[in-house]
Amino acid sequence: MSSWFGGLGSGFGQSLGQVGGSLASITGQISNFTKDMLMEGTEEVPADLSNFGREENEAIYSVLRSENERLKKLYTDLEEKHEASELQIKQQSSSYRSQLQKKEEEINHLKSRQTALQDELRRLQAAAQLAHSASGSAPVATTASSFSYGISHASAFHEDDMDFGDVISSQQEINRLSNEVSRLESELGHWKHIAQVQGTQSSEQTEICKLQNIIKELKQSRSQDIDDHQHEMSVLQNAHQQKLMEISRRHREELSDYEERIEELENLLQQGGSGVSVTDHSKMYEMQNTIQILQMEKVESTKKIEELEDKMKEIYKRLSSAEHDREVWKKEQKRLEEEHKQMTEQCERLKLDYGKSQPPARRQSDSAVTEEERVLSQSSSAAEVLRLQQALTDAENEIMRLSSLKQDNSLAEDNQKLQMCVQILENEKSLLSQEKEELQISLSKLSNEYEVIKSTAARDVDLFSQVRDLKLNLEVKEQELNQSIHENEILTAELEELDKENQEATKRVILIKDQLSKQQSEGDSVIKKLKEDLDGEKQRIHQLEDDKMNVIKELDMQKEKLTHSEQALSDLQLTKQKLEEKVEDLVDQLNKSEKNNFNIQKENCELREHIRQNEEELSAVRNELTQTQGSNSNLKDDVLKERETEVRNLKQNLSEIEQINEHLKQVAFDLRMENEKLVVACEDVKNQLEESISGNNQISLEKTAMLEWEKAQLEAELCQAEKRLLEETNKYKQAVEELSSTRSLNTSALQLEHERLIQLNQEKDSEIAGLKKSIEQMEADHKHTKETLSGSLEEQKQLTQLINEKEICIVKLKEKSSELQNELDKCVQALSKNETLRQTIEEKDRCLGYMKEENNHLQEQLERLREQQSRAVPGPEPRTTDSTAELESELSRLHIIKDHLEEEIKQHQKMIEDQNQNKMQLLQSLQEQKKEIDEFKYQHEQMSITHTQLFLEKDEEIKNLQKTIEQIKAQLHEERRDIQTDNSDIFQETKVENMNIENGSEKHDLSKAETERLVKGIKERELEIQLLNEKNISLTKQIDQLSKDEVGKLTQIIQQKDLEIQALHARISSASYSQDVVYLQQQLHAYAMEREKVMVVLNEKTRENSQLKTEYHRMIDIISAKEAALLKLQDENKKMSSRVESSGQDMFKETIQNLSRIIREKDIEIDALSQKCQTLLTVLQTSGSGSEAGGVNSNQFEELLQERDKLKQQVKKMEEWKQQVMTTVQNMQHESAQLQEELHQLQTQVSVDSDNNSKLQVDYTGLIQSYEQNETKLKNFGQELAQVQHSIGQLCNTKDLLLGKLDIMSPQLTSGSSLHSQSAESLKASQSSGPHESSQLLQQEVDDLRKSLQEKDATIRTLQENNHRLSDSVAASSEVERKEHKQTDSEIKQLKEKQEVLQNLLKEKDLLIKAKSDQLHSSNENFTNKVNENELLRQAVTNLKERILILEMDICKLKGENEKIVEASREKETEYQALQETNMKVSMVLREKEFECHSMREKALAFEQLLKEREQGKAGELNQLLNAVKSMQEKTVTFQQERDQVMLALKQKQMENSTLQNEVQRLHDKETRLNQELQRLRDHLLESEDSHTREALAAEDREAKLRKKVTMLEEKLVSSSNAMENASHQASMQVESLQEQLNMVSKQRDETAAQLSVSQEQVKQYALSLANLQMVLEHFQQEEKAMYSAELEKQNQLLAEWKKKAESLEGKVLSLQEHLDDANAALDSASRLTEQLDLKEEQIEELKKQNELHQEMLDDAQKKLMNLVNSSEGKVDKVLMRNLFIGHFHTPKNKRHEVLRLMGSVLGVNKEEMEQLLAEDQGGVTRWMTGWLGGGSKSVPNTPLRPHQQSVFNSSFSELFVKFLETESHPSVPPPKLSVPDLKPLDSPGRKKVDTGVSESFRDVAESRAGRRTDLNPFLAPRSAAVPLTSPAGPGGPGHLLLKPISDVLPTFTPLPVSPGDSAGVVLKDLLKQ
Repeated sequence: MSSWFGGLGSGFGQSLGQVGGSLASITGQISNFTKDMLMEGTEEVPADLSNFGREENEAIYSVLRSENERLKKLYTDLEEKHEASELQIKQQSSSYRSQLQKKEEEINHLKSRQTALQDELRRLQAAAQLAHSASGSAPVATTASSFSYGISHASAFHEDDMDFGDVISSQQEINRLSNEVSRLESELGHWKHIAQVQGTQSSEQTEICKLQNIIKELKQSRSQDIDDHQHEMSVLQNAHQQKLMEISRRHREELSDYEERIEELENLLQQGGSGVSVTDHSKMYEMQNTIQILQMEKVESTKKIEELEDKMKEIYKRLSSAEHDREVWKKEQKRLEEEHKQMTEQCERLKLDYGKSQPPARRQSDSAVTEEERVLSQSSSAAEVLRLQQALTDAENEIMRLSSLKQDNSLAEDNQKLQMCVQILENEKSLLSQEKEELQISLSKLSNEYEVIKSTAARDVDLFSQVRDLKLNLEVKEQELNQSIHENEILTAELEELDKENQEATKRVILIKDQLSKQQSEGDSVIKKLKEDLDGEKQRIHQLEDDKMNVIKELDMQKEKLTHSEQALSDLQLTKQKLEEKVEDLVDQLNKSEKNNFNIQKENCELREHIRQNEEELSAVRNELTQTQGSNSNLKDDVLKERETEVRNLKQNLSEIEQINEHLKQVAFDLRMENEKLVVACEDVKNQLEESISGNNQISLEKTAMLEWEKAQLEAELCQAEKRLLEETNKYKQAVEELSSTRSLNTSALQLEHERLIQLNQEKDSEIAGLKKSIEQMEADHKHTKETLSGSLEEQKQLTQLINEKEICIVKLKEKSSELQNELDKCVQALSKNETLRQTIEEKDRCLGYMKEENNHLQEQLERLREQQSRAVPGPEPRTTDSTAELESELSRLHIIKDHLEEEIKQHQKMIEDQNQNKMQLLQSLQEQKKEIDEFKYQHEQMSITHTQLFLEKDEEIKNLQKTIEQIKAQLHEERRDIQTDNSDIFQETKVENMNIENGSEKHDLSKAETERLVKGIKERELEIQLLNEKNISLTKQIDQLSKDEVGKLTQIIQQKDLEIQALHARISSASYSQDVVYLQQQLHAYAMEREKVMVVLNEKTRENSQLKTEYHRMIDIISAKEAALLKLQDENKKMSSRVESSGQDMFKETIQNLSRIIREKDIEIDALSQKCQTLLTVLQTSGSGSEAGGVNSNQFEELLQERDKLKQQVKKMEEWKQQVMTTVQNMQHESAQLQEELHQLQTQVSVDSDNNSKLQVDYTGLIQSYEQNETKLKNFGQELAQVQHSIGQLCNTKDLLLGKLDIMSPQLTSGSSLHSQSAESLKASQSSGPHESSQLLQQEVDDLRKSLQEKDATIRTLQENNHRLSDSVAASSEVERKEHKQTDSEIKQLKEKQEVLQNLLKEKDLLIKAKSDQLHSSNENFTNKVNENELLRQAVTNLKERILILEMDICKLKGENEKIVEASREKETEYQALQETNMKVSMVLREKEFECHSMREKALAFEQLLKEREQGKAGELNQLLNAVKSMQEKTVTFQQERDQVMLALKQKQMENSTLQNEVQRLHDKETRLNQELQRLRDHLLESEDSHTREALAAEDREAKLRKKVTMLEEKLVSSSNAMENASHQASMQVESLQEQLNMVSKQRDETAAQLSVSQEQVKQYALSLANLQMVLEHFQQEEKAMYSAELEKQNQLLAEWKKKAESLEGKVLSLQEHLDDANAALDSASRLTEQLDLKEEQIEELKKQNELHQEMLDDAQKKLMNLVNSSEGKVDKVLMRNLFIGHFHTPKNKRHEVLRLMGSVLGVNKEEMEQLLAEDQGGVTRWMTGWLGGGSKSVPNTPLRPHQQSVFNSSFSELFVKFLETESHPSVPPPKLSVPDLKPLDSPGRKKVDTGVSESFRDVAESRAGRRTDLNPFLAPRSAAVPLTSPAGPGGPGHLLLKPISDVLPTFTPLPVSPGDSAGVVLKDLLKQ
């Protein structure tokens, strides 16, 4: 057992040592590899300084990854080995345990048999009673002892059969130890011979030559001796196994003999009885014979023991020699290190003396060989000769190598070989140490056996003497070993001296070589330097210029980046402002929600108070029920009704609360959504800030690094240039000196050369000056770059500050969001409280229902009690019979009543349930109705608001329309201006809004990070543009409709007015004035036609505006499409670059991973094959002995199984690799297809860009053409306006003339009509005072006037009704308008046809109007309009120019990106070429690996030689592979995508490491358990051995009991022999089965090898397909290059063209920009005017309807007036005459004749008579009048003088008369006051500002009517005189329909408000003017 465990431990230690060595070598290789990679990366990639850190990280990652994979594989191998060892341990431990159990059973059985035999022997002794016990004791003891020894020995041999692997390992150790002993002995003899020969030899050279020859011979002899020794060892092993077999066979025979004898003895015992005494003597004789036989066997066993002791001594000697060898090896190791140093020194000597010393050395070596042969023949031990030969051969080989090597490379190879030898020696040392431990274990085992043997042979004195002799011999051999050690030390010292000499010789040779090479190199360098310096300086000048250009370009790029960062900052600030606005909105919403919560809480509190009150009322009701049951029936009904109303109210409140809660929930949800949006926006802002920070930091770092690097390069180059210049000056000086020395020989040639040199010097000086200038320029550039860098650093600081502020804002926003969330939580809590309140209310409702039921019961009880009381009172006298009868009848009645009441109760309950259900339904319907009512209320409120606004606007329009109808013709030019400005303003507003949107979007286009936001903003802006377009279309439609309706209605109105005017003129004027009237009617018709023409012009203008809008929107759409296309191109460029990089990265990664996998798998195969070869060697060494033994080792079978598993794993790996190669091929195909698709996409994008550019050009030309057309149209319109204005002026002049004629010609008619109207109105005021005179004529006149007053009142009432109808019609018209909006589509067609007709009319009228226009007026308006439109177009051109600039910037960016892509594609091509080269190299490496695998399989027997050759070849191959892998990994280091995978893999590795640690701990626990079991087994074995010894001692004492024991043992021997035969048969069967399994495994191995070959062929095919794919990819890349070059040329041409166009457009843009600023101001007024136009057009329609009503009323009034005129002719009013008479005296003397004329006209005096009277005496009348009525009348109120009427006496008499009539016509009641809002001033342009006083407005009217007749129409006067404009309103409010305030809607009309007191004066003025 101990030997087996020792072998296992040694094997496990070997495997662990190999694993550790391989780990150390692999880690060393990896570290060297990474160092080389990093050094090459730093050398080869100086430009990629920014990516250096990333490359280092990725290199570290790749190294860690490879180490992890290697550790995984090692771990799997160790696990497999561990499992195999555990299986072996389990099998062997189970076998040992089974054997121990069997042995213990046998021992117990033998003990029982022994006791039985002892009992039988005692019986026999008692029966025989013979005295042979003393004589037989000795042989019995001897037999017992011999028997015990045989048992132990057999058991030992049985265990040896089981431990077959231990025997093999011990044999191997013995072979190694014997080899080492022989080598040491040969070394001893060699050093003894050297010591003897040293005296004779004189020189070192002869010794060296002799030693060389001796070493050669010794090497040959050593190889022969090793072979002989191996043969001897195999023979010895065979002999040992034969001996063991013989011993075991003898043991079995002896056991069978013993068992037969025991059986015989048992038979004898059974037969024995009576004949015991007779047979005793014969039995005793037989016993004596057996004792003698046993003694002979004992002698033989002692001989065997002696042989075993001899073997033990030999093993002990070998152990001691191994220990000495270990010490010698340590010393030799030191000696070899010193020798290596000495060999280099001796190499120089050997080189010098080699040629001289060869022939004598050979002779001396021959003589030395003969002498050594003699000495060796004399020497006793051949082993020492072998050792000496080996040492000599080693030394000779080293000396020959040193002598033959003449270069440094040979020395390096020798060093490597020496290092290999040292490693081999160290390995042998470790093997020796392991063998020593195993030998010690075997020694302990043997010592145990020896002690057992000693105990058995204690009496044999001869053994002790032999042992003493052996010990003496051992001591002698130890002394000899010590001597040999001393000799070895001497020899090592001599070898060290030789090594030193060799080292000195090599050093001398190296120095000589170095000197010669230095001289040659110096000569060559001196020749080359002069040429290289000139070339280098020129190249450096070019490099400096190129560097300067690069620095300038980089500075430009940095400036552009800074501008981009500034724009990004501005965008961030805008986003910050938006976020702050959103936060403010959220805060407002929160405040609203808080208010709502507060209101809800208040309502909840009120509900609680209601509930408390209800509870109190319930308690009060209960108390009242108990107190007053009689009067409760009515009260209960009331209470129930109140409760029901309260319940309804509560339910309504609850429904309202629920609605509020739902609203709050929605608000909370919206707030949460907005919070989430804000959080997302904040995160976006953060990410953008981080990206901008990182980008700025990278830019700054790259700038600083590049500048420092360039600075260092420039400084180094300057220093080199200065040094070279100094060297050149020195050389030139030397040349000049040489020329001066040779001047005497060739003067002419020297002069020419001197001149040439001077020229060269001048050129060099000029070059030096140029270099200095360039250096100064570079220094200036450096200063400039430093300044720019400082500015950029300051900007970065500002950026960091802004970023910090943004972070603070983000934190604040987060805090606000948290506060909002808290408030939301509070709202939720309030909602929960509301729910609890609802539950309580429901419970109260239930309580109310129960209370109602109780009330019903109580009522029933009360009624019964009342009936009982009423029946009980009227029977005071008790009669028993009557009372009983009555009681019974009452009882029956009560029962009947009870039944009825129960039925009624049931009915009532059903009714109550039905009512409850109805109530629930009603409540639900009520809630729904409430919701509907609320909605209706909301709609009604909105409708009412809109209606009120409409009413106000309509009233204002009704007031203003009557005035505007009068002023339309006078203000046509103003309307035209306003409408044109309106349309242009609308166009400008929309355009400016769009331009602003575009400008905003253009700012955003510059930053790529915010393209997504811009897309969203553009979409929103497009929606806004669509909405504005729809609004504009609707406005244009409404304008068209209104214009057409107005034109039709106005024509109708004008025609009706013309008819009225004609009728009046026919009545009033004579036939002589009919021509003038006809002329005026023609003018009115002309005005109407002009109006229609103006409306047509307006329609055309609106159409043009709509067309311009559509063109503008189309331009905007085109520009947005351009921007979207540019963004798409940028994104696709990014995707292309990322795809190219990712595809290249994936290709590199996959190829490198596949190559690394292939190399690792091949290494694994080589390791597995090496392990196979080792196992095959061991099997071959032990195959002969194993076949003879008849059993196969379990270790071999398990190793074969492991090999089979490994082969399966290799096959799986190869299949996986095959699948990976397939996937890589497929990926390459997919990537090629993707690249083709991307090429097509790029081509389509380029074509789309060209199309877009052409479209932009076409659109720009269209805009310019439209601009020119607009200018021409504006000129035409200006001319037309001027002509219209001129015609209007002429018409006004003609009208003034006509009015003057009318005033002169018709004074009489006007005076009569005005007097009658005045008297009629003055009677209203004078009704209270009665008539002064009582004549009949006056009474008749009064009656007539009363009738006329009643008629007037009736007309006033009809007018009021008409006003109400108008108000109703306004409401109806709003609904009609809604319906009309639906019918607009059908009306548009009709309107278009009408527009065509009107256009034709306009063309006809334009010919009449053109000759009558003022050109100055029109030119001014045209100029303003042109300026506005020019400014609009300027803005449009500036925006287009900015767009073009942005497009140019984008095109430049795309060019740069294309160039980058081209450069990247070139780099990828170079990388692909490098990959192809590496693939070829790796394929060659794979072929070499496969060839090595085949050679390993074929050459399994000669594996050690192949290993040495492979190690030599592997060094070169490893160098090639390392170079290839370095070149691959330099490219793979740059890829970043594996970083995340590495993190995940590291985490997985950590998890795996943790599991591995757990498993390692578990293994440690298992090892401790196994060690404990081992110790237990050892203790058990020791105890069993002790028990055996004790039993043996006891057996000596029990000699008499041995006969029975012998018989039992014979039987046992028979059974054991049978068992052994069965076991041998089973073992043979097992061996056969194992051989069959071996054959199967070998077949499987062959099959797997075939599969490997097939898979390798497939791998080759895949490699070919990969190469083909790479060729296809290169072809594609070349095509892409050609396409890109062609497209770049096209783009360059397009750019040049665009630049020219942009330069031409810049001038136009600057001119147009100025006009845009003015146009922006007009946009605000345009938006208002559009709204006002809509309202006015609606009002116009309503006013037209009112006009028709007013015209009807006018006709009635005119008829009444005519009647009044006819009736009042010949009648004069006294009061009027008195006032006229008094007024005559108040007037100045100059104008009194006018008063007299008026009085004459009133009295009916002719004009001629009045003129005669006035001519006769003017002054007398006046004096008489003044004397007669000087006082005046008190009844007449004095008219107060207004502030503008200071000079009353200067005014005309007509004006004074008008004022007089005004004062007389005013009633005694003061006029009604206007409210403040009715008289508010109107500040809009083109309007006179009206003051608060009514008098000024009246003054304006008077002045306009009197002095400025051009401003009004005289034909509207009768309407105003006939229709009273005052309504019977009180003095507090305005009593007139037209006196509502004029809003700011109409900017162009002059205000003409009329007070109720001024209306009569207006009528009188109109009458006077007629």
